[in-house]
Amino acid sequence: MPSRNVNKEQAPDSYYHIYTRGANQQKIFLEAADYKYFLALFERYLSNKSALSKTGEPYPHYRGRVQLLAYCLMSNHLHLLVYQKDVPYLEKLMRSLMTSYSRYFNLKYQRSGPLFESRYKAVRLDNDSYLQHITRYIHLNPRLWRNYRFSSLNYYLAGHEPQWLNTSMALKLFASRADYLKFVADYEEQKNMLSEFKYQLANY
Repeated sequence: MPSRNVNKEQAPDSYYHIYTRGANQQKIFLEAADYKYFLALFERYLSNKSALSKTGEPYPHYRGRVQLLAYCLMSNHLHLLVYQKDVPYLEKLMRSLMTSYSRYFNLKYQRSGPLFESRYKAVRLDNDSYLQHITRYIHLNPRLWRNYRFSSLNYYLAGHEPQWLNTSMALKLFASRADYLKFVADYEEQKNMLSEFKYQLANY
């Protein structure tokens, strides 16, 4: 089961389901370019090599310390599944993502103030086998989930993935990618899990 304690002391070698949304439930992605910018931040902080800023300074680099296993970016919120090898790299990654994206969004749309609602929620998974249920919950967030462009589902099914994403940790629980798709499409069990996840996240 996921731990009910949210945003408490983090542990190494642990999986976390992360959730955050826009302040006052406002939208944090207004057009396709915004989603793509956020995906580019995954590449910046989690690819094999450190990326450089326009001034030639290296951005923080978390590859090997924390891994992104699944994601779904929605108009006013986002879900991530992350494996943290060393503390406090989950926190460092989230700070980098949220700060960089907020700066981009505020500059682009000529606004000021917080973009995200308080601090993100990070729910620790107590059992590795729970990964399959978490990924399904994340991938089923969009109503038209099969064709949604801004989740990791396509990478789970396609057989290839970018450097900054690791699908193998969840897919190893299934005999094939086709079996995973069948599992995701199993709405009956998903409905039973949905209420549990909403309780875990609180204030959903």
